[in-house]
Amino acid sequence: MTEAAVEDVDILIVGAGPVGMTLNLALAAGGRKSLLVDRRPRQAQQGDPRALALSHGARQLLERIRAWPVRAATPIETIHVSQKDGFGRTVIDHADYGLPALGYVVRYRDLAAELAAQLAADALLDAVDIVDIRHDDDHVSVSVRREGALRTIRAKVLVHAEGTPGDDPAVTVSDYGQHAVIAEITPQPGHNRRAWERFTADGPLALLPLGDEYSVVYTLPPDKADAVLALDDNAFTAALQEQFGMRMTFRNPGPRSRFPLALRMREALVRGSEVWIGNTAQTLHPVSGQGFNLGLRDAWQLAEILLDNGVDRSSLESYAASRRLDRQGSALFTDQIVRAFSNDFGPLKLARGLGLLALDLFPPARHFVAKRMIWGARAWP
Repeated sequence: MTEAAVEDVDILIVGAGPVGMTLNLALAAGGRKSLLVDRRPRQAQQGDPRALALSHGARQLLERIRAWPVRAATPIETIHVSQKDGFGRTVIDHADYGLPALGYVVRYRDLAAELAAQLAADALLDAVDIVDIRHDDDHVSVSVRREGALRTIRAKVLVHAEGTPGDDPAVTVSDYGQHAVIAEITPQPGHNRRAWERFTADGPLALLPLGDEYSVVYTLPPDKADAVLALDDNAFTAALQEQFGMRMTFRNPGPRSRFPLALRMREALVRGSEVWIGNTAQTLHPVSGQGFNLGLRDAWQLAEILLDNGVDRSSLESYAASRRLDRQGSALFTDQIVRAFSNDFGPLKLARGLGLLALDLFPPARHFVAKRMIWGARAWP
């Protein structure tokens, strides 16, 4: 039996989604080479139907690696927040912060294509099966199979960036008992670059401007999600209209899909020479669009520390410590919103209305929320 060829690299990144590619490009911009491996073929991401809500802070990071998808990004200039069958609402406006937009909506496939176009020719091994991971004193050896050939990649640091973890004892899971139904739909009149966050007893309903359409994230209990997915186009539009209200009307819904929602938090980001970033480190509820932006900040912070401090285990421990506030703060922010707003309990509905009214009437409180949505931990305290 032929022994697997051995290749030495400083940094091996498992997962060539947007977070993994961002890390590779941020390292390359600082003169540090890394290798990406991905289980999927290179073109697989072009079929991904999801839309991503990117903060203005995420745009700033992506522009620094020349990977901002300027033609594919739809700006969000205002965000309207309200609750169904209750009083109180607030509007957050980009003009209050001197920004061109509060955030942007981009199709996953368009962002992935922009990042992939910036990769070096030898930066990615795609369609790879990971056979084994072995730990030694000062490196990690990863055995992979590609096109039938076995090879071993020996790395000083192994970065996991390949998406939501499955059943992993190192990850705590809090199930929200909600599923997100996602679709695109045409608004009448046009969206005027306004996003909507509408809280209902079933869960949040988000409408995000994307081209001329809205990208819909329709949160429901699992049984109601089953029923909504079974509706024809007219009935789906009517169900969405009933949840949203009559400020605008909708037509021409696109294909629908769904995914379950849970808070997943990895207790330790570092184990020896391994580190976890992005969704494999934490997966948040999509309310307020925090999760993906948090993952991009993970990648950027890890790149900065490895470039400044060197590629070793002490750098990984520094990284884990540096991410604590942002991770915990973002998780708490989204978790508390979901739990406070996804019910029809009378006293809580009154408190929510008063809270939304206070945000509208008291600008410092509104700015506190908005800045954390735009910049994450960089806006604390």
